[in-house]
Amino acid sequence: MDPRIAKTRARLQTALFELADEKGIDDVTVSDITQRAGVNRTTFYLHYADAETLLADAIDGVAERATLALEEIDIASTEPPVQLTEFLVHARENARLYRQVFSEPGYAVALARLRERLIGTVVSHADADGAEPPGDIPLPIFAASVAGSILGVIGAWLVEENRAEPDVVSRWIWEISRPASGREG
Repeated sequence: MDPRIAKTRARLQTALFELADEKGIDDVTVSDITQRAGVNRTTFYLHYADAETLLADAIDGVAERATLALEEIDIASTEPPVQLTEFLVHARENARLYRQVFSEPGYAVALARLRERLIGTVVSHADADGAEPPGDIPLPIFAASVAGSILGVIGAWLVEENRAEPDVVSRWIWEISRPASGREG
């Protein structure tokens, strides 16, 4: 990707996260985003069709950065990957936004992208390790189940009034998903 495009998208995504934290995603307009990012509306629409697409791209970018070192993740480890904890730290820092994405209707694109990324991660690890799902469950179905569990844990965690620390939630998720990653059970 052209560095100028990447820089503009990063500015728009940062502006979205900041504004969503300040006033809630439902009250953020394209004008707010462009003003905060220091770009004009035309530039915004060259990159994104609407604010929901920007939101999905921003969250997907965070998830992508968290899984960039996918090949370094030791699925047999009892310790959760650092990348998972880092994603959860980001979610906690932007809890207002993520809570809305995970618990309110209208953010299907962002949640769907996270779900697909998680499914891909499970399938990728299973393929790389030659792991088979339990019983006769097809791998895509099993991967969807694991992804749904992970998203469910994150969603439930985000709506808790007294949220556990990200490293604790990371351990919960790892304990739930590790059987899918080859742990003998």
